[in-house]
Amino acid sequence: MGFGRGSYGGGGNDMPKPVKVGDELDVTIEAVAAKGDGIAKKDGFVIFVPGTAQGETCKIRITAVKASCAVAEKA
Repeated sequence: MGFGRGSYGGGGNDMPKPVKVGDELDVTIEAVAAKGDGIAKKDGFVIFVPGTAQGETCKIRITAVKASCAVAEKA
């Protein structure tokens, strides 16, 4: 068992995330994902925000944090 590896054997997924559940942020939606969710970023970390459009500026609340992304809702 190696140190510094994620629980699924991938490296880097155990790094501290720039957001946590309950955080509220003001963001600008940079793009829209294939399934229609808006994409914002915090320090390069992807945050999916359903019900938003590219270029929209809004306040969001983080509802879930995963290994490589987070999910939020409009606050």
